[in-house]
Amino acid sequence: MGEESFNNVSMDIPSEVLDEIQKNIEDIIRNFDVPDANKMDVIKKINFIYNQSKHLSITDELTGLFNRRHFEQNFEREFLRAKRYGSDLSIAIIDIDFFKKVNDTYGHLCGDYVLRETAYTIQDSFRKTDMVFRYGGEEFVVILTETSLESALIPLERLRKRIEAKNLFYEGKNFNITVSIGLNSDTSKFESASEFLDAADKALYRAKENGRNRIETH
Repeated sequence: MGEESFNNVSMDIPSEVLDEIQKNIEDIIRNFDVPDANKMDVIKKINFIYNQSKHLSITDELTGLFNRRHFEQNFEREFLRAKRYGSDLSIAIIDIDFFKKVNDTYGHLCGDYVLRETAYTIQDSFRKTDMVFRYGGEEFVVILTETSLESALIPLERLRKRIEAKNLFYEGKNFNITVSIGLNSDTSKFESASEFLDAADKALYRAKENGRNRIETH
């Protein structure tokens, strides 16, 4: 199976099923009537292609962050875990303010540069246990596990200030951007992960309505 085939398969089959398929392929190869050295060479090559393809299937190509597909695979699990054990969970939606204006003023390549720089700043502002995703367009999502509302506000406010103060430079032009953030941290009020996420989205909408470059909570 070639790399392109692996990529196509990985986009359609759940990760745990792919892992089981990969294990079965290895078992089949080990039973081939060929020298062991040849078997190991084939297994190493297949594992490399498989791991590379699996990584690409959950990664946003432009920013290097986890993509929306990977968010959807993880978020419900974290929500249900928090509900079951009564543990803290926070979800933050981060949106670049007036991003269309950046594209219209400086061009779409500059927009891509802004997305990459913003993604790096977001990734650099949270713990390794937190998960950062590009949700789509100029929106990013952060899942903060074992994190209360008060604890989530600290890195999010630090992030907001970092982005506001960051000097961006593209093709001889200096400019700045800001972000608006919607935060939800109370799983007890919601029956589903989608409702929990929607409340954070509504908080983001209020941040936009109330002047942007701010954090609103549910």
